[in-house]
Amino acid sequence: MDALKEASLDNDEVREILKNTTDLRQYSRQIEKEFKDVENKSIEDYIAESQNIANLHNQINDCDEVLERMENMLMSFQSVLNNISTEITQLQRKSVSMSLQLTNRQSVKAQLSQFIEDMAVSEEMINIIMDTPVTEREFSTQLNVLNHKLSLVKELSFKESKSTSDVSDVLHKLRLKAMSKIRSYLLEQIYKFRKPMTNYQIPQNAMLKHKFFFEFILSNERHVAQEICSEYIDTMGKIYYSYFKSYSTRLSSLKFEESCTKDDLMGIEDNASKGLFAKTTSLKHKSTIFTIGKRGDILNQQLEAPIIVPHAQLKNRYTPEALFRSEQYALVDNACREYLFVTEFFMVRNTQAQDLFNQIMGKTLTLMIKNLETSIHDCYDTIAMFLCIHLIFRYQLMCHKRCVPALDKYWDSLQAVIWPRFEHVFRLNIQSIHDCDPTKFNKEMGPHYITRRYAEFSAAIVGISEHFPNELVSRLLLELQNEVECFILRMAAIFATRKDQLIYLINNYDLVLGVLMEHTRDNSKEAEAFREQLNARSAEYVDEILAPHFGGIIQFVKEGEQYVEKDQADELRKQERRSLALVASFSANWKKSLEELNREVLLSFPSLLTGSQLLQLALASLVQYYHRFHKLLTPNARAQLTNIHVVMVEIKKYKSNY
Repeated sequence: MDALKEASLDNDEVREILKNTTDLRQYSRQIEKEFKDVENKSIEDYIAESQNIANLHNQINDCDEVLERMENMLMSFQSVLNNISTEITQLQRKSVSMSLQLTNRQSVKAQLSQFIEDMAVSEEMINIIMDTPVTEREFSTQLNVLNHKLSLVKELSFKESKSTSDVSDVLHKLRLKAMSKIRSYLLEQIYKFRKPMTNYQIPQNAMLKHKFFFEFILSNERHVAQEICSEYIDTMGKIYYSYFKSYSTRLSSLKFEESCTKDDLMGIEDNASKGLFAKTTSLKHKSTIFTIGKRGDILNQQLEAPIIVPHAQLKNRYTPEALFRSEQYALVDNACREYLFVTEFFMVRNTQAQDLFNQIMGKTLTLMIKNLETSIHDCYDTIAMFLCIHLIFRYQLMCHKRCVPALDKYWDSLQAVIWPRFEHVFRLNIQSIHDCDPTKFNKEMGPHYITRRYAEFSAAIVGISEHFPNELVSRLLLELQNEVECFILRMAAIFATRKDQLIYLINNYDLVLGVLMEHTRDNSKEAEAFREQLNARSAEYVDEILAPHFGGIIQFVKEGEQYVEKDQADELRKQERRSLALVASFSANWKKSLEELNREVLLSFPSLLTGSQLLQLALASLVQYYHRFHKLLTPNARAQLTNIHVVMVEIKKYKSNY
C-alpha cells in the first residue's frame, strides 16, 4: 500500500512539472545546477569544519585504544576467573573427599572404640566381681557388663574373630567366679524357706530384687539354672504341702460336733432333741439347716476377710462353708503370689509358667481336693455346699483379676467334687417330701414346717445364685417347687371343708411368697408361681366366706345378670318377691355379718397382714356385688335397700392399719 502511495505521489509531481513547464531539458539543467550548488555548499561546510572533524577522528582513535586496552583487561579477568572456577571445583572435590574420609574414620573410630570398650576387661570389674558381695549394687552393675562382654565374645567366636582369644580366658574365669557367688547366694535364700516360722515373702522379695542373677545363670550355664530351679521347686513344694496339710487338719477340728445327717432332710419330721449345732450354738432347731441367715455374708463382706487362725479360735466353731472359705482364700493368696513370683523370677510364661507352678503346687492341690472329697462324702448341708460352689466362682474370678490362670483346673476339680454331691442331697430332700404321709401330721391350718423349710431353703438358693445362674440349680428348684406344691395340696386334702382347705393353702402360699420376696427379687420365677397360686386361692376363699352371709344376694346377681344378657327383663321382674326378701334380710343382718366376717378372717390367719388383706378383699368384693344387686332391683325394692353410703361408712371401720 505504501509503494502504491509513493508511485501515486511521483506521478502527481510529474504531472505538475509537465503542466507548468514545456521544456524538460531546461528543467533538467536547472536541477543539475541546484545539485551543484548544494554540493559546493557542502564542500565549503566540510572545509570549514575540517579541524573539528580531524579532532573527532583523533578522539575516535583514542577511544579505540582505550577500548582495546579495556578489552585486553577484561579478557585477562575472564582468564583469571576461569582459573579460579577450576580451582574452586577442585577444592570442592577435595572437600567432599575429605568429608567422606572424616565420616568413615569417625564411624570406624566409634565402632572400634565401642568394640575395644566392650572387649576390654577393666581392673575395676575384675576386683568387684571377685571381691564384692553379690548384694551390693556395684556387683549387679558389673555383672550386667560382664554378661554383655560374654555375649559379645560368644557371638564373635562363631565368626572366628581372633580378638576374642585375648580376653576369653579372663572372661571365662570371671564368669565362673560370678556364677559361683550367685549360685551360693540363691541357694542360701532358698534354704531360708526351710527354717521354721519363716515368712518366706522376705527371701522371695530378696530374690526378686536380684532377679537378673538367674537370668545371668540361665544364659551362661543352664544346668546350674536347672539346679536352682529344682531346688526351689522341691523346697516350696514341701513347704506348701506341709503348711496346707497342717492347716486343713487344724481347721477340721473347728467344725461343729453335730453336723447335718441323712435324718436332717426337708421332709423328715422335726426333732428338737437333735438339731444342727445343738451342743455348740444357740441354733437348736433343725429348721436352721434350711435357713441362710447371715451365712450369705461369706460371699460378700467376708469373702476377703482374714483367714481363720485355728490356735486362736479353739473355743469357736464354724460352718462348713466358713472353713472352706478360709482354706481356699489362704490358697488363693499363696498361689497367686507364687505364680507371679515364678513368672517374674524364672522368666516363664503361659504353658511353661503353668508347668512350673504345677510342679510347686501340684501335690498341695491334690491334697486339698482329696480332703474335700473326704469331708463332702457325708455332707448333707445343701446350703453349705452351694455356698462353697459360689465361693469357687468368686475366687476364680479374683484369680483372673490378679492375672493368675494357673488355678483354673483346680477350681474345675473342686466343682466336679461338689456338684454331684449337691445334686444328690438336693434330690434326697425332694424325695423326702415326696415320701411324706399327710395323714401322720396334725390338722393345723397354719403354715406347715415343711413349707417353712422349703421357703427358707428356696429363698437361700435363689438368692445365692442370682449373680451366677445355673441350669441344673434352676431345674432342681423347679422339681422341688412342684413337689412342695403337691405336698401342700395333699395336706390340704385332709381337711373336711373347702374353706379350711383354702385357709391352709393361703397360709402356706403366703408364707412361701413372703420369705421369697424378703430374700430374693420380686420377679423371681418361684415368687411369681406362688403369687399366682395365692391370688387364685384368695379369690376362692373370699367367695367361700361371703356365701354364708350374702350368698343369696350373690346368687341373685349372677342369675339376674344372665337375664339381662339374654334380654329377659320379664323374668327378672318375676324375681321381685325374692329380691324384696333378700333386701329385708340384708337390712336386718348386714352389720352383724360384717362383724362375723372380720372375726372369722382374723382368727383364721396367724399373719395379721394376710388376714387384713383378705378381709379387705372380701369387703371390696361385697361392695361390688352390692352395686350390681342395686342395679338389678325394681324401683320398689331399691327404695327399701340400705343406702350404699351407709354400708361404705360401716365398712371403713374395718379398714386395716397394717
